[in-house]
Amino acid sequence: MIFTDRTEAGRQLADALAADPLVRDAERLVVLAVPRGGLPVGAEVSRRLAAPLDVVVTRRLRAPHDPEIGFGGVGADGHVEIDQDTVARLGLTREEVETEIEDRRGRVARRLELYRRVIPAAELDGAVAIVVDDGIASGATAHLACGLARRGGAAQVVLAVPVAPDTAEETLAGAADRVLVLTTPAEFLAVSQAYQDFPRLDDDDVLAILEELAGSSASR
Repeated sequence: MIFTDRTEAGRQLADALAADPLVRDAERLVVLAVPRGGLPVGAEVSRRLAAPLDVVVTRRLRAPHDPEIGFGGVGADGHVEIDQDTVARLGLTREEVETEIEDRRGRVARRLELYRRVIPAAELDGAVAIVVDDGIASGATAHLACGLARRGGAAQVVLAVPVAPDTAEETLAGAADRVLVLTTPAEFLAVSQAYQDFPRLDDDDVLAILEELAGSSASR
């Protein structure tokens, strides 16, 4: 399955979610989009399910000598997850780990402050939270985002993405109550392989989406 772009993927994802009993029977839904790529997808899900949209901001902890290697992550609530096996394998010192945590916490705080100028925090307590991204590669970001939703008070968490490896449902079963993936390529290379148009998004793109949604909500 190939999607034209993130917007079309969001529409298809919303249709699949609407048919899921956990979503269909929920008293209250909140859509949590992972910036930046998850915003266009989450916006469509939010519109079609008539559910409020919020952002779920996390950052990966990166090895100091190779940023492509992650050893954990930081959530917007300050929660830190560390893969101690990776830390040991890389021989990272306590100072290196703490320096990276401080840097990433700062980046999360600045990003969240930027988005909160446009969109307020959604009330998660007792809601079914639908965590949406444009796809899953390693699953680290999705795991962090689902954990953030649970700590925020969500009664149940649904992880929904257009594309992921065929191992994603098993890998993330403990993070979410339901994992919904539209397509799992036989040979998964990257999230972008499932899209014809997959532009790189920046914060201006995210703010434009959030402002459009905020304007639509205000006019109802």
